[in-house]
Parts: sequence; structure tokens; C-alpha cells
Amino acid sequence: MLSEGYHQSLVLVSLIVAMFASYAALAMSERVNPAKGERLSRWWLWGSAATLGAGIWSMHFIGMLAFHLDIPLGYDPAITLLSLLVAILASGVALFQAVRPTLPLTRLAGSAVLMGLGVASMHYLGMWSMFMDPTPVYDPWLVSLSILIAIAASGAAMWITFKLRHKLHRGWLARLGAALVMGAAIGGMHYTAMAAASFPLGSVCGAANGTNLDDLSIMVIAGVGSILFVAFIVTLLDAKLEVRISRFIHLARSLEQANKELLHRSLHDNLTNLPNRMMLESKVSEALSRAKRDQEQFALLFVDIDGFKTINDSLGHHVGDSLLVEVATRLHGILRGHDTVARMGGDEFVVLLERVTVEEACIVANKIVSVIRQPFHTEERALHVSTSIGIAMYPNHGANYRELAINADAAMYYTKRAGRNGYHVFEMSMHLDTRERLDMMLDLGAALERQQFVLMYQPKFDLHNNVVGFEALLRWQHPTLGLVLPDHFVSLAEKSGLIIPIGEWVLNAACRQMKEWYSSGCEKWHVAINLSALQFSHERLLDVVRQVLARWELPPHCLTLEITETVAMHNAKKTLEILNQLSQLGVNISIDDFGTGYSSLLYLKRLPANELKIDKAFISNLGTGTLMNDQAIVSAIINLGHTLNFKVIAEGVENDEQKSFLQELGCDGLQGFGLAEPMWVDEVKDYYSTECKAG
Repeated sequence: MLSEGYHQSLVLVSLIVAMFASYAALAMSERVNPAKGERLSRWWLWGSAATLGAGIWSMHFIGMLAFHLDIPLGYDPAITLLSLLVAILASGVALFQAVRPTLPLTRLAGSAVLMGLGVASMHYLGMWSMFMDPTPVYDPWLVSLSILIAIAASGAAMWITFKLRHKLHRGWLARLGAALVMGAAIGGMHYTAMAAASFPLGSVCGAANGTNLDDLSIMVIAGVGSILFVAFIVTLLDAKLEVRISRFIHLARSLEQANKELLHRSLHDNLTNLPNRMMLESKVSEALSRAKRDQEQFALLFVDIDGFKTINDSLGHHVGDSLLVEVATRLHGILRGHDTVARMGGDEFVVLLERVTVEEACIVANKIVSVIRQPFHTEERALHVSTSIGIAMYPNHGANYRELAINADAAMYYTKRAGRNGYHVFEMSMHLDTRERLDMMLDLGAALERQQFVLMYQPKFDLHNNVVGFEALLRWQHPTLGLVLPDHFVSLAEKSGLIIPIGEWVLNAACRQMKEWYSSGCEKWHVAINLSALQFSHERLLDVVRQVLARWELPPHCLTLEITETVAMHNAKKTLEILNQLSQLGVNISIDDFGTGYSSLLYLKRLPANELKIDKAFISNLGTGTLMNDQAIVSAIINLGHTLNFKVIAEGVENDEQKSFLQELGCDGLQGFGLAEPMWVDEVKDYYSTECKAG
């Protein structure tokens, strides 16, 4: 027999190529995903099959080049290429089985035999391509062993591929280990098969044609290495692209969820999760359209909880809040699916009943009275409250939401005066019977003339605890009721139209005070004034602001006008026009209660506003660790505001924990009882005059 030998360096190269090809093929097979499209998956499947097949073939070919006899050797190109095709087809069959959702043992065994025979055929085709004469002598036991090794290697390749795809073992380390096993198995098959062949003395290689096999080996190694390297790089880039796409999708879904959360918050009450005033008005508008079209009736019920204020003041806000949540649950439980119950604030709820007669509305009202009369159980005691309900019917008691709301409110107050714990349907005489409200309305009309309105000032701070200005807060010094807060009379002022002259008085008084501060050296301060919806839409607003600034010779930048987000978005086109005119005067514009309305970012970015004020409903739970959504929303609002070049102010700051959280987020300004309560002018002088001069 001829003396046989191997070039050890080429043997090592052949094994490295087999392992590298296995690693690249495994990585490519993980890209096969029918969810991304059948055509794309098919490309990845055959790409991985070509990579593995070429790797097996090149390992065999380089192993053959490493083999040397004492005679010239060569290989027939056609049969050599045929052996490459056999390797790729065998690999394709195996990988097709491995990427399927399941791989039962019977299919694994059958596919392993098929691929093993294909790999063995590839090897022995390569041997045949040498055209040896006489034919090499093969040891049948070693031939059988080589075929068994090929079958075992094929089974291992399919099993490893399946496990890496379906058992969440993904990762470069697991894939590397699998590639080492597969590469070693492929090499073991080849060199076992080579050991099975013996070449008699005088053997001649019929395919030898004088070609330098060293040059050929370099070309094969370089070519195959380039192919495998490109396959590996493509797989790596695709994996990174997939990660980026996955991150982008995750971000898009997070933004969508945050947007849904913000929209939900803007249309629902923060405590009870019931629809708020804005959503109720939208629901009533839709009910009006349907009722007009179908010639139907609907009812609006104003529901007020009797005795709630006493419970809230004596037992604490947490008990009051729990009571309101339970009231909301009971109301929701007795209504039909298409009815609406909303919370208007405090202990006032509104129920919209569609397609009902007045008799049916009374039946529902009676159910509400009964269910609210049932005791509410807290940790310490059972609480007993009642409810007063007013009913207004469309179209008999109003042609729009405003008329229906006023009349239902009047009927509700009539119920209170009649002894509470019941309901009444609106009648025209009820407007005259709400004596207390009428008396306050009359007193309100004379309050300006009698100089009963006063202003208090709540400091606004920057992040370094420096006072930067004050918000002017209106109070009514009533001769018999004492100091009355705006919540008790602003709605009456708006209904009567008195809010316009009252608003002008506030503007004038606040600017006069700001002029005193300015003249005393507080040039960096500003005063903020809230504008109601009626004030903002009044035709004389621009002239009044201009005249007041001129009267007190006050620089416009010392005045900040605040409008709520809901007012700003009510008629976005008209709002933009008014704000542009005010901005041209040089005054600052602030969007108040941001997050409680429903902003259109398209309009918000066009508003000539200077700042956003985050509503205190989002601030109250910061730092408690209970509502991560509030923290996420506050962070999102601050980032949004800064992106749109707004200063962001947080109102309702109650403690140091909230303050620290907001400072970390980069909130531009803070305001709240935890920093400073509203104070009189003399108190401002006592507390901050020195700081002002120092600033």
C-alpha cells in the first residue's frame, strides 16, 4: 500500500472551517421566522443550508487537500461540484426539519439517516472524483462507522438547531458550543472515512493534471472563508437590525400606551375613574344628536351627596375619598350599559339616561336614592349619607347641555331645600326657590361696588427655592359668610356674567400691586392671573389688558395670564388667534391644569405660550411609590414641555419628597402649600422683601 499522510495545518483549518460554518448556519437558521413572511423565511432557510453545506464540503475538500500520497493527485471539477450540491441539499433537508414547530423522534431519526447518507455520499463522491486506478481498498467496518458518524452528526445538528430555536437557549455562547460539537462530528466522519481507504502500490490518480494543489487549496480556503464570513456578517447585521426594530416597536407601543393613558386621564376623574365634565359634555352632545334625529327624550340627573362635607372634614379626606369611590361603584352598578355616570368634582355626580321617559328617569332616581341610603362601611364604623337629585328632561327642560345642566342643578337644590334624601323633576318655579343661591347672586352683584373682593398671593419658586413671582388668588370678604373661596361663587359669576367685571378688577388690582413690587426693586418677579373661559373669549380682553398695563406703566413681561388646558383646546383656532394677540403685547401665557384636558399636540406646539402647569392631581402621589403611572406621566409632560420650549411648572407640591422628585426631573418651577400658602400683601413684604432686594 502507498504511504499516506496529512498536512497538520490544513487538518486544523478544515476543522475550524467546519465549526465556523456550523456557527454561521445556526445563526442564520434562527432568522427563519414564518411570521415575517414565507418568502423571507425561505431565503434564510436556503441561505443557512448553503452555508452549512458549503462548510461541510469545504471541510471535506480541505481535508482531501491535507491528505497526501507519494503520487500526484487531482480532482474532477464536475464531480467535485456535484458533491457540493449533494452537501447543500442534505443540509437543506435537515434544517427544514429543525426549523419546524415540532421535531418528534421518528422524524428526527429519519431525517438524520437521510442527511447522513447525503453527507457520506458527498464524501465518497469526492473520493471518486480522484479517478484512482486501481480503486482504493475500503475497510467495510470503518466505512460503516463513517456513515454512522455522519448520521449521528446530522441528528445532532438537527437537534441542536431545534433546541436553540425553540427552547430559548439563544445566545452566542450556546451557539458556539453547539458549533464546536457539530464541527467535531463532521470532522470525525471525514477522517474516519479517509482511514477506511487504502491505496495499493502503483496506484495512479486519473484526475491529476499537473495543477498546483497548494495554490488550489489557498484559493478554496479563501473563497469558502469569504462566503462563510459574509454569511456570518449578514446574520450579525440582521440580528442587530432585528434588535433595533424590536426596541423601536417596544418604544412605539410604550408611547401608544402612554398616549392612551393620558387620553384616559384627560377624560376621566382621577379618584373614581368615572368620566369627567369634558367627557360628559361630549356624551350629552352625542345624545342630543341622536335624540333630535330619532325624536327621543333623554334625562340629565344631578346627584349630590348629603352630609359628605361633614364626613370629609371630621373623619379626614381619605375617608371621604373612599366614600366617593364606593358611591361611584354603586351608581355604575344600577345603570344600563349605554347610560353614563360622571363625577363633576367634590361630591357632585351627573347621570345621563338615554331614551327614557320622565317616569323611567324617576324610577332610576329612586333606585339611586335607595342604594346611597344603604350604609357605607369603613374600617372603624358604618357611615350613613343620603342624596339629593335633580332631573331635567330633553327637550322639555332645555335645548342644549348648558340649559339642561342649569335646570337639573336647580331641581337638585330644590330637593335639598325640601328636606334632602329624594329627587325632583325640574319646574320653572324652582329657579326662584333656590333662595340661598339667589341671595348669593344678589350679594355678588353688589360686591364690586362695596369693595368686598380681595387678593391673596401664592409664591412661585424656581428649582433653587428662589421666589420668581406670585399667583393672584381671588377671595370674597362677605359681610356675613366671612372669607369665601372662588369655588363657591365663580360658577354663579359665570352664569350671571359678573365674571367679566370681576376679572377686570382682578387684573387691575394685581397689576397695581406688581407695579409696587417692581418699583421697589423686584424687577424679576411676575404676577400670574387666571382667566375664566368667559373672560378669555370676551371681545374686550385685549383692550383691557393693554389699558391696565398702560395705566400702571408695568412692563408686559411682569404679567402672566393663565388659561386652563380645556379652555385652550375648546376652540383651538380661536384660541391661537387670541393668544397671538396677547403674546404680541409681551405678556406671558401659561397653560394651566395641563394633563386634565385633551390637548392636540398639533395646536399645542403652535400656541405662543411660555409655560405649562402640571395639574396637582398628578403631583399628589409622587414619591409615594403607589402610582408609578403618575410619575411616568409627570416625567413625560416635563420632557414634552421642554421639547416644545415651554417652562414647566408643578402646582400642588405638598412635601419635600414631591419637591425632590420634581427637581430631579428638571421641572422649572414649583408651587404649592408645601412650599408656601397663599398670603396677604403685608405678609409678602415681611417674608420676601429682603430676598427681592438681594436678587
